[in-house]
Amino acid sequence: MTDSTYSTESGGDEPRRTSVTKRGGGAPATRGRTTIADGVVEKIAGLAARDVEGVHAMGSGISRTFGAVRDRVPGGGGAKSNVTRGVKAEVGEVQTALDLEIVVDYGVSIADVTGDVRENVIAAVERMTGLEVVEVNIAVSDVKLPDEEEDEPESRLQ
Repeated sequence: MTDSTYSTESGGDEPRRTSVTKRGGGAPATRGRTTIADGVVEKIAGLAARDVEGVHAMGSGISRTFGAVRDRVPGGGGAKSNVTRGVKAEVGEVQTALDLEIVVDYGVSIADVTGDVRENVIAAVERMTGLEVVEVNIAVSDVKLPDEEEDEPESRLQ
Protein backbone atom coordinates (compact mmCIF):
# COMPACT_ATOMS: atom_id res chain seq x y z
CA MET A 1 0.00 0.00 0.00
CA THR A 2 1.46 3.35 -0.98
CA ASP A 3 0.31 6.74 0.28
CA SER A 4 1.44 10.04 -1.12
CA THR A 5 2.40 12.95 1.07
CA TYR A 6 3.23 16.45 -0.05
CA SER A 7 5.70 18.84 1.45
CA THR A 8 7.07 22.19 0.42
CA GLU A 9 10.74 22.85 0.65
CA SER A 10 11.73 26.01 2.39
CA GLY A 11 11.85 28.82 -0.11
CA GLY A 12 9.90 26.98 -2.84
CA ASP A 13 6.33 27.31 -3.91
CA GLU A 14 6.00 23.94 -5.62
CA PRO A 15 5.05 20.99 -3.42
CA ARG A 16 7.35 17.99 -3.62
CA ARG A 17 5.72 14.55 -3.77
CA THR A 18 7.13 11.90 -1.45
CA SER A 19 6.10 8.25 -1.56
CA VAL A 20 5.59 6.45 1.77
CA THR A 21 5.04 2.69 1.93
CA LYS A 22 3.06 1.37 4.88
CA ARG A 23 4.23 -1.98 6.24
CA GLY A 24 1.77 -4.77 6.98
CA GLY A 25 -1.87 -4.93 6.09
CA GLY A 26 -3.69 -3.96 9.23
CA ALA A 27 -3.80 -5.43 12.67
CA PRO A 28 -1.45 -8.39 13.23
CA ALA A 29 -4.40 -10.66 14.07
CA THR A 30 -5.78 -10.20 10.54
CA ARG A 31 -2.58 -11.12 8.72
CA GLY A 32 -2.85 -14.71 7.59
CA ARG A 33 -5.31 -17.54 7.88
CA THR A 34 -5.99 -19.98 10.70
CA THR A 35 -7.34 -23.44 10.05
CA ILE A 36 -8.58 -25.75 12.78
CA ALA A 37 -8.57 -29.50 12.24
CA ASP A 38 -11.67 -31.60 12.91
CA GLY A 39 -9.72 -33.54 15.57
CA VAL A 40 -9.03 -30.39 17.57
CA VAL A 41 -12.73 -29.54 17.78
CA GLU A 42 -13.53 -33.20 18.57
CA LYS A 43 -11.12 -33.20 21.52
CA ILE A 44 -12.51 -29.95 22.93
CA ALA A 45 -16.10 -31.18 22.55
CA GLY A 46 -15.30 -34.60 24.02
CA LEU A 47 -13.72 -33.14 27.13
CA ALA A 48 -16.52 -30.58 27.56
CA ALA A 49 -19.21 -33.28 27.24
CA ARG A 50 -17.50 -35.54 29.80
CA ASP A 51 -17.48 -32.68 32.32
CA VAL A 52 -21.28 -32.74 32.53
CA GLU A 53 -22.76 -34.59 35.50
CA GLY A 54 -24.86 -37.53 34.34
CA VAL A 55 -22.67 -38.39 31.34
CA HIS A 56 -21.29 -41.83 32.11
CA ALA A 57 -19.32 -42.42 28.90
CA MET A 58 -18.99 -41.39 25.29
CA GLY A 59 -19.60 -43.58 22.25
CA SER A 60 -21.61 -46.74 21.66
CA GLY A 61 -20.96 -50.00 23.48
CA ILE A 62 -19.06 -51.38 20.50
CA SER A 63 -16.80 -48.33 20.14
CA ARG A 64 -16.06 -48.40 23.88
CA THR A 65 -15.21 -52.12 23.69
CA PHE A 66 -12.89 -51.62 20.73
CA GLY A 67 -11.40 -48.61 22.49
CA ALA A 68 -10.64 -50.67 25.59
CA VAL A 69 -8.83 -53.24 23.44
CA ARG A 70 -7.00 -50.52 21.49
CA ASP A 71 -5.90 -48.86 24.75
CA ARG A 72 -4.17 -52.07 25.86
CA VAL A 73 -2.16 -52.37 22.62
CA PRO A 74 1.09 -50.37 22.70
CA GLY A 75 0.81 -47.50 20.23
CA GLY A 76 -2.91 -48.18 19.80
CA GLY A 77 -4.09 -44.66 20.50
CA GLY A 78 -4.46 -44.64 24.26
CA ALA A 79 -5.86 -41.49 25.86
CA LYS A 80 -6.08 -39.69 22.52
CA SER A 81 -8.74 -42.08 21.24
CA ASN A 82 -10.67 -41.90 24.54
CA VAL A 83 -11.08 -38.14 24.26
CA THR A 84 -12.61 -38.20 20.78
CA ARG A 85 -14.63 -41.40 21.20
CA GLY A 86 -18.27 -40.67 20.46
CA VAL A 87 -17.55 -37.28 18.86
CA LYS A 88 -17.67 -36.33 15.19
CA ALA A 89 -17.04 -32.77 14.01
CA GLU A 90 -17.43 -31.09 10.65
CA VAL A 91 -15.36 -27.92 10.60
CA GLY A 92 -15.72 -25.15 8.04
CA GLU A 93 -13.94 -21.81 7.81
CA VAL A 94 -16.13 -20.04 10.39
CA GLN A 95 -18.63 -22.67 11.58
CA THR A 96 -18.69 -26.19 12.95
CA ALA A 97 -21.33 -28.87 13.52
CA LEU A 98 -20.98 -31.68 16.05
CA ASP A 99 -22.47 -35.13 16.54
CA LEU A 100 -22.08 -36.72 19.98
CA GLU A 101 -22.95 -40.19 21.20
CA ILE A 102 -23.28 -40.52 24.97
CA VAL A 103 -24.19 -42.99 27.69
CA VAL A 104 -26.07 -41.48 30.62
CA ASP A 105 -26.29 -42.60 34.22
CA TYR A 106 -29.55 -44.21 35.30
CA GLY A 107 -31.92 -41.86 37.12
CA VAL A 108 -30.84 -38.59 35.52
CA SER A 109 -33.10 -36.51 33.30
CA ILE A 110 -31.90 -37.19 29.76
CA ALA A 111 -33.37 -33.87 28.58
CA ASP A 112 -31.46 -31.97 31.29
CA VAL A 113 -28.20 -33.83 30.65
CA THR A 114 -28.32 -33.33 26.89
CA GLY A 115 -29.18 -29.64 27.36
CA ASP A 116 -26.23 -29.22 29.72
CA VAL A 117 -23.95 -31.09 27.31
CA ARG A 118 -25.00 -28.78 24.45
CA GLU A 119 -24.38 -25.67 26.56
CA ASN A 120 -20.99 -26.85 27.79
CA VAL A 121 -19.79 -28.05 24.38
CA ILE A 122 -20.91 -24.89 22.56
CA ALA A 123 -19.31 -22.61 25.17
CA ALA A 124 -16.00 -24.51 25.14
CA VAL A 125 -15.70 -24.85 21.35
CA GLU A 126 -16.68 -21.24 20.62
CA ARG A 127 -14.42 -19.85 23.35
CA MET A 128 -11.37 -21.88 22.35
CA THR A 129 -11.69 -21.84 18.55
CA GLY A 130 -13.70 -18.75 17.68
CA LEU A 131 -15.86 -20.94 15.42
CA GLU A 132 -19.65 -20.61 15.50
CA VAL A 133 -21.24 -23.89 16.59
CA VAL A 134 -24.33 -24.23 14.38
CA GLU A 135 -25.59 -27.50 15.85
CA VAL A 136 -24.83 -30.17 18.42
CA ASN A 137 -26.70 -33.40 17.72
CA ILE A 138 -26.70 -35.86 20.62
CA ALA A 139 -27.56 -39.54 20.43
CA VAL A 140 -28.09 -41.28 23.77
CA SER A 141 -27.01 -44.83 23.02
CA ASP A 142 -27.31 -46.41 26.46
CA VAL A 143 -28.15 -45.95 30.13
CA LYS A 144 -25.63 -47.11 32.73
CA LEU A 145 -27.50 -49.05 35.41
CA PRO A 146 -26.10 -48.95 38.96
CA ASP A 147 -25.51 -52.71 39.13
CA GLU A 148 -23.96 -53.10 35.65
CA GLU A 149 -20.31 -54.00 35.38
CA GLU A 150 -18.01 -51.68 33.47
CA ASP A 151 -17.48 -52.51 29.79
CA GLU A 152 -13.86 -51.48 30.08
CA PRO A 153 -11.93 -53.71 32.48
CA GLU A 154 -9.72 -51.91 34.97
CA SER A 155 -6.00 -51.98 34.39
CA ARG A 156 -3.91 -54.38 36.44
CA LEU A 157 -1.43 -51.56 37.06
CA GLN A 158 -1.96 -48.85 39.61
